[in-house]
Amino acid sequence: MRRTYLAASVAIFSGLLVLGWVTHDTGIKENDPERNIFIPEELTTTLQVKAAYDGQKIYFRYRWPVDRPSIFHDVFVYQDGEWEERGGEAIGPDPDFLVEDRVAMMIDDGSVPLFSRYGGYITIGDKLTTFTGAPESEEERTKYLPATRTDPNDFEAVRPESDLEALREAGYFIDLWQWRANRSNPINLGDDGFVAEERSGDAGTGPYTTNWDKASDQPTFMFDEARTGQKALNINDIIAGKYGFDDTYYLSPETAVAFDPNAGWQNGDTLPRRVLRAESGSRADVVVATQARWEDGFWDVTLVRDMDTGNTLDDKIFQDRGSYDLAFAVFRNASTMRWHYVSLPISLGLEAEAQLVAKRFDGPAPQWNQPWTEVKMFYPGQVDWGRLTDPAKHPGADKIAERVPVAYRHSEDQLALYGVEVEFADQIRRQWLLTLFASLGLIVGLGININLLMIRREH
Repeated sequence: MRRTYLAASVAIFSGLLVLGWVTHDTGIKENDPERNIFIPEELTTTLQVKAAYDGQKIYFRYRWPVDRPSIFHDVFVYQDGEWEERGGEAIGPDPDFLVEDRVAMMIDDGSVPLFSRYGGYITIGDKLTTFTGAPESEEERTKYLPATRTDPNDFEAVRPESDLEALREAGYFIDLWQWRANRSNPINLGDDGFVAEERSGDAGTGPYTTNWDKASDQPTFMFDEARTGQKALNINDIIAGKYGFDDTYYLSPETAVAFDPNAGWQNGDTLPRRVLRAESGSRADVVVATQARWEDGFWDVTLVRDMDTGNTLDDKIFQDRGSYDLAFAVFRNASTMRWHYVSLPISLGLEAEAQLVAKRFDGPAPQWNQPWTEVKMFYPGQVDWGRLTDPAKHPGADKIAERVPVAYRHSEDQLALYGVEVEFADQIRRQWLLTLFASLGLIVGLGININLLMIRREH
């Protein structure tokens, strides 16, 4: 009988040992499109930045690595008599490269409390679009600043308009510059926006509009064949990366004509879903200083804006010897929305001591002879401000309450891993319980085996 017990206990012990070995680190880091989860292969990357100014204009130059440039965003593809919309909103990288590369920069002048310590984290509120469990909505649930809500952790709790106006007049907004490889770059434009009660563009019109006529249920424009030598692109050539900067791959007033439904369309014919146009108003303040291009594995983009635009409700005004705070985001490898890389906040000084020093220059353009400032970028996951400030969810919430800057406690590598951990919190908890169960079983099984062996020796 003891031999039977011994054999059974050895079998249980061995089984639990094998179970622990086989299930170790499994069932955790698995992409799950149904929950909007896709973890990039690289959790960090590097953005290089330079800044310069001449007293009238300020320039920022950005350089970051991309294996293959993505210069398309979303398109209409003709298939069996219908125009199908494709691209623009992939969960993780778009396999057809129908998501453009981008760079964005947040700017504050000290008017937004906590931005200099926590950067873009303070703009990530309650269940934003693409977060797991976000409510379905036709309108994007965008970034917002905490004080624009009566409850910072409730997206719907927007303060009255009079309160929002007072906050804006007090400078409580983040200036947001953006550059897009498809929706602005071909006509040398950036895009000037802000983050306050929402993320939005400045007053005026942006660099693109939608190429769709709802009344006729068809595109509004196609390529002008007389000017461009084509009436449409080809989807297979787009996917293969056959279009380059010297090709006419975008629609604009110079390249487009009114859509003709009887133009003999063939399966695979493709039209851009966006039409590029001149900007207007405050939104037109940020432009491309020189042609932005991808070469030798890197994007090289330079944006320029008047130091004082006069638009004090939309823009942060730059002054000589002034100090500011910046935070960056880059979109690479055909990924959009929250599948980007972000930075911790860094300080900017205009000929003043800071992490990034803007060099003053004379002449028509910067010489760019200063060294690059390297900024570590990381994948942020689904870490929102509510989680970070909740002691029940974040052990470091007390340090945030004490206003300890995030850079004093965490590296970018740690934050990237924390972002992944948050996305898989339930799976990690289950794995921990399974490991605990297996470990306890091993301890019990080992104890039984030792006791049985000791009994056999006594007899």
